[in-house]
Amino acid sequence: MQLRLFPPLAGLCLLLLSLIPANAQLFETKAAQAFMIDADTGTVLFAKDADKPIPPASMAKLMTMEVVFNAIKSGRMTLDDTFVVSENAWRTGGAPSGTSTMFAKLKSAVRVEDLIQGVTVQAANDGCIVLAEGMAGSEANFAAQMTERARQLGLPKSTGLPADGQQTTVRELAQLALHLWRDYPDFYHYYGQADFTWNKITQRNRNPLLAMGIEADGFVAGTSEAAGFGIVGTVSHNGTRVIAAMSGLASDRERSEEARKLLDWGVRSFQKTEIFAKDEVVGEAQVFGGAKSGVALKAKGPIDIFLPIANRDKLTAKIVYDGPVSAPVEEGQPVGKLRVWIGDTLSQETPLFAAETVGVGTLPQRALDAAKELAVGWLR
Repeated sequence: MQLRLFPPLAGLCLLLLSLIPANAQLFETKAAQAFMIDADTGTVLFAKDADKPIPPASMAKLMTMEVVFNAIKSGRMTLDDTFVVSENAWRTGGAPSGTSTMFAKLKSAVRVEDLIQGVTVQAANDGCIVLAEGMAGSEANFAAQMTERARQLGLPKSTGLPADGQQTTVRELAQLALHLWRDYPDFYHYYGQADFTWNKITQRNRNPLLAMGIEADGFVAGTSEAAGFGIVGTVSHNGTRVIAAMSGLASDRERSEEARKLLDWGVRSFQKTEIFAKDEVVGEAQVFGGAKSGVALKAKGPIDIFLPIANRDKLTAKIVYDGPVSAPVEEGQPVGKLRVWIGDTLSQETPLFAAETVGVGTLPQRALDAAKELAVGWLR
């Protein structure tokens, strides 16, 4: 696909793949908030009010498991370690609580691996509390660890505060799920486990997507009075994996159906296409005071985009940089980004770098650039 560069007017360089405005979604959902990414590249395929803070309900257990998996991976804990079921864990999250539970017996010692299966398969609240108390001494201390870990992962809006103070966004839930799938391959399989038996009680996986025959193998569903029904799910089909998070649905049935439709659309409606090969020039940025008026731009490697199969006219792209770029410009210097939209969703950003060195221009060249700046710089 040949892309044509339009000259900049006010420091922004626009590269258009389509002349049709990106002002409409390609997919409609009843979810109040939704976000979906391609797992291989992190490309955003769909977003709807994705950054609104919401209470995560049981979806917070993704961060609980991240802290647990990270501790095991770093050698601070093993799958064979055991933690004791306290009165608090048993009464607050166990059989007397009437909530999701693995029915761990009071004062029993439970292996970490069994607690993991209780949480990932059964969404067990007692399993979460036992892990929190065993690893951090209290739920409050563990919640603080969750918040700290969220910041380390680049999730600025997710908190581990207990109860009503806890919040996240569907964007960050999907990003967290991507991290779990990508960074913990030895533990990810627990999310796709069909059932788990503990205390002689067998329970099916609480993720409704697993029983739909849509090649789903994760992650978790949640419900809260404030945010309604939500879910974080993933599907892998013909080599493509997508991860979606949704919230604000009216019922368990609506949640299941809307998640199925979004994930199915995600794996079937896009075609990964290379638009620039490695070292291929993407466009040009304007240079001020240089021996040349512009500098060629390229990415560090090939640039792939996800083309909507049925709505390619909804794709737009722009090269964006602060400019003009002042000379001298060194080859490899960061200059701007290639931003790609699918409908009104910012789908991906690719950093762009100078493909050549541009030295300082002669006195007449610099004087001409200064005159141009004087004439049009105020438009920025």
